[in-house]
Amino acid sequence: MGEKSCGYGSGFALIVVLFILLIIVGCSCLRF
Repeated sequence: MGEKSCGYGSGFALIVVLFILLIIVGCSCLRF
């Protein structure tokens, strides 16, 4: 586990979180 790996992991986590938020918002819109 190096610094590059850690940096890439945090960046990937941000993308995943944003993607999940989009899914949650989309489901909410579909439900309502």
